[in-house]
Amino acid sequence: MDQTKVSRILEKMKEQGMPQMIISDPPAIYYLTGKWIHPGERLLALYLNVNGDHKLVINKLFPQEKDLGVELVWYDDVEDAVEILSRFVEKDKPIGIDKTWPARFLLRLQELKAGSEFRNGSLIVDYVRMVKDEHEQQLMREASLANDKVMEQVIPLVVKGYTEKELDAKVRALYAESGHSGVSFDPITAYGKSGADPHHATDDTKGKRGDSVVIDIGGILNDYCSDMTRTVFIGEVSDKAREVYEVVKEAQRRGIEAAKPGNRMCDVDLACRNYITEKGYGEYFTHRTGHSIGMEDHEYGDVSSVNEDIIQVGQVFSIEPGIYLMDEGIGVRIEDLVLITEDGCEVLNHFTKDLIVVPEE
Repeated sequence: MDQTKVSRILEKMKEQGMPQMIISDPPAIYYLTGKWIHPGERLLALYLNVNGDHKLVINKLFPQEKDLGVELVWYDDVEDAVEILSRFVEKDKPIGIDKTWPARFLLRLQELKAGSEFRNGSLIVDYVRMVKDEHEQQLMREASLANDKVMEQVIPLVVKGYTEKELDAKVRALYAESGHSGVSFDPITAYGKSGADPHHATDDTKGKRGDSVVIDIGGILNDYCSDMTRTVFIGEVSDKAREVYEVVKEAQRRGIEAAKPGNRMCDVDLACRNYITEKGYGEYFTHRTGHSIGMEDHEYGDVSSVNEDIIQVGQVFSIEPGIYLMDEGIGVRIEDLVLITEDGCEVLNHFTKDLIVVPEE
């Protein structure tokens, strides 16, 4: 296991009076061990104790060839895996359980009275994962630079006559061709009125002259996610759409300016939201400004008006304000990822945010 990361988690466990914890979320286990294990419906549990003697309870169907730095406790399909796990739990002390552990396992552990109290331990791991170390920061840079290149290839395709579903397929192919292991979320490739729906599901719509095209894409590179959005226009752009675009662009610039250590996450949201409201479009900015990202596209720590957490050096999150005018068929969103530095933030995406009109063929 990565002892530095484990030590950070153990320290937070001590601070919160949580002497022991069960971690079952595969990304969290990968974060600590460097190994992806996808157990399906079977139990996978990393047991941590502030006094040491950690265990990884794992089914024999998942043999491990390398030393994961933790004692492995094996079970097979005819054994009671939770009972085996309960043997290591200090029954007279509280235990933290993470958010993804299925209820069937937790209820069984409670039946066995393994632990004096059951607490939500997720935030401990989430807060540690939220601050990226130098290696993770570099992986996030590389993933975002690769995403810039995919975006550069996607934009010319919006005038090729593809449906949204066909453009979606092209996006996925570009990630596969460029060494990504997959997409970090289902791409959004939305023409015109579809782009005025912030989380539109791709359909058979085709773009037409004057449409805004919202392209929200991201890939997984070396186990870390990218995510960015650009909005471009087919053939021409109306005065109204140009105005909306420039408002969103300036709002995003203000959000980036507010993304610095010592500020609150809500300060970033409000920097974007207040400007959009000032320009008369407040009711059309219908979602939070962003989300944390790393091994998963959406990690703990959102950029919203109610999150008063203090921004820390090493955090990575998106800043993605948008304006959605369904009646006028105009949707605009601009998104970058930022890495918080000692004196501000580093914008991880470098693809232009100047308004782009893609000439029709």
